[in-house]
Amino acid sequence: MRKPELTRPDDAATAVAMDRTVTVLAALLLALGEGSHQPNIVAERTNDTIVTAEFPLAVEAAPLRVPHSEEEYLRFFALLTFALEYSTIRRAVLMATTADEPFPRACGWTVREGWLHPMDRRELQEAVIPSPDIAAPLRLVYPAPALHHPDEPAEENTHE
Repeated sequence: MRKPELTRPDDAATAVAMDRTVTVLAALLLALGEGSHQPNIVAERTNDTIVTAEFPLAVEAAPLRVPHSEEEYLRFFALLTFALEYSTIRRAVLMATTADEPFPRACGWTVREGWLHPMDRRELQEAVIPSPDIAAPLRLVYPAPALHHPDEPAEENTHE
């Protein structure tokens, strides 16, 4: 059976989504803070294919630096842009793992209605539990912080 074709979003919608992606990435960096982080995005496209991207980075203060790979950044940025635009993406989840001792810690967001919405601990735990036949590192899962949405007052954008 042939997979459905992807519909190309119009240029105006893509431009708006690119602006929103820059805002989301800034909010994400603020929420994660200093340290070594590995944001990953997994998306299901409207043609039933699964696409992923990761963006390993280290956030350092004084002066603020965010060392990263340009190629990984561009792939991550593009996938997040299309997830936020959502005409070619059915579902998407962004998970960020932060290096920590004794175990890395992880939180995540679902991409919905053009923004990242925090996943609760149970949703994220289900997302990071590997299949029994896959070895994966143990992660301490915590509720994702709400990311400030520029179109909402700060007090309405909290996650309980």
